[in-house]
Amino acid sequence: MSNTYSQILIHLVFAVKGRDSLIHSSWEVRLHKYITGIIQKNEQKLLAINGMPDHIHILIGMKPNCRISDLVREIKKSSTEFINENNLCRRKFNWQSGYGAFSCSQSSLGNVVKYILNQKEHHKRKSFRDEFMLLINKYEIEHQHRYLFDWIET
Repeated sequence: MSNTYSQILIHLVFAVKGRDSLIHSSWEVRLHKYITGIIQKNEQKLLAINGMPDHIHILIGMKPNCRISDLVREIKKSSTEFINENNLCRRKFNWQSGYGAFSCSQSSLGNVVKYILNQKEHHKRKSFRDEFMLLINKYEIEHQHRYLFDWIET
């Protein structure tokens, strides 16, 4: 009998609509647990999750039968409903359209997990915009700046 063998590691990044800082530390862990459940329900493996008030990073070990776009759509849809139905946010919550999906190698797995888990410390020195552009450039992803996230100019 034939089997399918794969190792697909995907680092996802997406932002709160309008880049508003709506993810509050008082319910952030609850959100992460909820998203973990969505990923597990979809038979994928969560490797790391963390973020900031305006964006989130998720590292997933994916099976080849799962489409990234379908999984991200489900994570965004269900977590938005969870936040709004539980009145966790001071106003209506939505994720911004679009996302970043970056493949990882087994040899970089430890560094990516550490990077995600150290988001709070990391963002003391680097803005989300700078971070995301670094990822886009590191992975040599062709892009048009106008189609990236809505950036808040400071």
